[in-house]
Amino acid sequence: MQQRLINPLMHVRITFYASLLLTLVGTSLFAQKSADVYVDKAGVLRWGTAGGQTPGSEVQGFGTNYTAPFAHAYRTAKRMGIPLEKAIDNDVYHFARLGFDSYRVHVWDTEISDTLGNLLDNEHLKLFDYLLKQLKDRGIKFVITPIAYWDNGYPEPGDKTPSFSTKYGKEACLTNPDAIKAQENYLYQFLNHVNPYTGVAYKNEPDLILFEVSNEPHHGGTAADVTTFINRMVSSMRRTGCKKPIFYNISHSIHLVDGYVNANIQGGTFQWYPTGLGAQHELRGNLLPNADRYDIPFANNPAFRKMGKIVYEFDAADVGRSYIYPALARSFREAGMQLAHQFAYDPTFMAAANTEYNTHFMNLAYAPQKALSLMLAAAVFHRVPMYKKYGAFPLDTAFDAFRVSYQKDLAELVTDKQFIYTNTTKATLPAPDKLEQIAGFGNSSVVTYGGKGAYFIDRIEPGVWRLEVMPDAIWVQNIFGRNSPKKENAVINWRAWPMTINLPDLGADFSVQPMNEGNTGSGKSAGNSLIVSPGTYLLIRQGVTTRLTGASRWKNIRLGEFTAPATSLKKTYVLHQPVPEATAGQPLKLEASIVSVNEPDAVGVYVTGTNFWNQKIKLEKQDGYTYAATIPDQYLREGAIRYYLTVTEKGQTTTYPAGLNTAPTDWDFYGESPYQVRVVAKSTPITLFNARTDADQVSRTYLPGSGVMPTTEAGQDELRINVDKLATTDPEDKKSLPVYDYSMRYNFTPHIAGRRADLGTFQKLVFRGRALNNKPCTVQLALISRDGSIYGGTVLIEPASGTYSLPLSQLKPVSFVTLPRPYPSFLPYFINTNTSGKALNLTDIETLQLSIGPGIPTGQLTEKQGVGIVSVTLE
Repeated sequence: MQQRLINPLMHVRITFYASLLLTLVGTSLFAQKSADVYVDKAGVLRWGTAGGQTPGSEVQGFGTNYTAPFAHAYRTAKRMGIPLEKAIDNDVYHFARLGFDSYRVHVWDTEISDTLGNLLDNEHLKLFDYLLKQLKDRGIKFVITPIAYWDNGYPEPGDKTPSFSTKYGKEACLTNPDAIKAQENYLYQFLNHVNPYTGVAYKNEPDLILFEVSNEPHHGGTAADVTTFINRMVSSMRRTGCKKPIFYNISHSIHLVDGYVNANIQGGTFQWYPTGLGAQHELRGNLLPNADRYDIPFANNPAFRKMGKIVYEFDAADVGRSYIYPALARSFREAGMQLAHQFAYDPTFMAAANTEYNTHFMNLAYAPQKALSLMLAAAVFHRVPMYKKYGAFPLDTAFDAFRVSYQKDLAELVTDKQFIYTNTTKATLPAPDKLEQIAGFGNSSVVTYGGKGAYFIDRIEPGVWRLEVMPDAIWVQNIFGRNSPKKENAVINWRAWPMTINLPDLGADFSVQPMNEGNTGSGKSAGNSLIVSPGTYLLIRQGVTTRLTGASRWKNIRLGEFTAPATSLKKTYVLHQPVPEATAGQPLKLEASIVSVNEPDAVGVYVTGTNFWNQKIKLEKQDGYTYAATIPDQYLREGAIRYYLTVTEKGQTTTYPAGLNTAPTDWDFYGESPYQVRVVAKSTPITLFNARTDADQVSRTYLPGSGVMPTTEAGQDELRINVDKLATTDPEDKKSLPVYDYSMRYNFTPHIAGRRADLGTFQKLVFRGRALNNKPCTVQLALISRDGSIYGGTVLIEPASGTYSLPLSQLKPVSFVTLPRPYPSFLPYFINTNTSGKALNLTDIETLQLSIGPGIPTGQLTEKQGVGIVSVTLE
């Protein structure tokens, strides 16, 4: 073969024009309709002719991240002997059951590449291919991020992997020439990889919506450097012939935004952790203000306005309640997001321990109310128009057909055809006879159910409904704390419960036909009621016949499909937290969850106090596992009461909290650690915060050298907050203006639970402590109500330890600080939540916000500020 020689200058010109052509094609290609998803001139992702959607229609999708083929989840499955393909099947079924239609993950490139970027065809890649095939079969689309830059260790020590990420690390991967070449090679091979389960390369997969180049790159350098790097990555991907949109993370280092929007990408990816990360405990208080809006600082950048926008990760971390996800979804839609993916869904086989990411917890079986909330968020993405505004908190707690309520821990969707709710609701249905879908937890006008699992009721044919009931899930320990596979945080119980269903299309005395394998619960309802165990059923109206079977397909599931963890409850748990104080002369209600395999024979409380001994009171069942009793007012005398809870099962009485198999009245009872409650006069001050007992529950930004220290008084500690530099700037935006504020927050609900009726009698807010650094320090004290409104005032604290009072009558509306601080950090620092015009209602308060910054003279804002906090009380 004769070798062709090319003039070097001509070669340069050819390369230049080829590059220019590629750039022009890259910027114009996605303004045209194509087989793949494309981004139009207005920055809207639209469906192409492939993928089974209406060509040209707006892309809308919602789902989760899920990591079973990789890292900690993969290793855990291997240790447990879990077949991962089966585990993936089970979880993907739950994705379908929850209405997810999108999936995203950052692939652990460290496990499937070598130092040169060559793709390794190993078990991780095979399992990932299998997962994609299962998603595809359910009609769930996906977004793939080929590069994560992470090792595979968290939360345990990782493996030594032969990858470019391991060799160079994230920072060097963005600048080192050899690392960049390795990434180019890897991306080229990754997109060309043919999934053996589909026979289609990733670059051509019709159900793959788009690629995100890498996960959270955190660029330094200049905007031009960023553009050059991105274009090299994109060029290697386009060289495969891939015509899909390529997005890039642009929510970090946003001072370099020009570097992103000038690159050859079609869109940007964003994340949101509105409640921070890593609290190590469940966050309390109304966090809807944190979810109020997702403001993008460069939203009006002309180049950015032409780009598509998706959410690669989000979560309300450390929030165990169910009200918040639809609010987050609404804010995303207001910001123009078209896809969103929660991070991360816990593989069911390991969810009980929550070891993968302990600050997150999501699983239909183990966190049913949170999963239903995510189901509602998916519905938001398909109902709420892009960029539509619903006002500011609290007006936006009701939007479209959705409602979210912090005080009721409830999110719900109510339409003619759909009724989805995360907790017991009294919602009125507009047209019960038109209902086609019910999904819920607890009780409603349609369903009465005492179990602690989610249920789904779907109209399959006229007079024929499919019922799916999940087993009970109960959290028995701090799910967000330090976790281990050896620590059981949540348990599953397969208990049969009565269920009443009121559907005009179903009527009364309907037949009950079990559908899932092993389910023997056939029969007929008694009126509208039946006893139901976990599983799937066909409910058939009298006089109706059907040919449906468990193998019949409906939408993207089979009628007989069902998957849930086996019963893990082996012992009885008594979940009860005594109030620290109660008011003398007032009755005290006790409530406990008695989590047992079967319903107990009896539950009681033995109370001892001033001048009486072991008075027995029966606890009555309220609902499900909840029992309650009221200790009469005559037993609440100043001093203290001490009590034991007893549970009788099969004739055997066990006494708690010690778990002794004797009763408190037995001669050989030796329990010495009862529950205790201080009984105080109505006028006794209420402690809202005590540094010695409460500091580890405070939401605040970490400060070196700050923490709890003993004072010179016996039994007393102080929380020392020393702020060297009060001005804070957004670490992801070097151009941001400084905020002169350091705030922290503590939810004192447990302190006031037994004395809420006394709150309205107090006159002042009292601070005990001192200023640090031998100079006075101005501190703002503020009280936050359950509705999110906040009222406060400032006090000048002197260096000598002392007591400082702030009359409650002088409290004024102040700014609500978004704590814990959200991620990304460019989101609002202050929010105005006092929009109702109502005055402070002391009986509704629940949170203390303490701030250093407000009231400090301008000339002193740059000086070091510090305070030692012993306590804050109401007096």
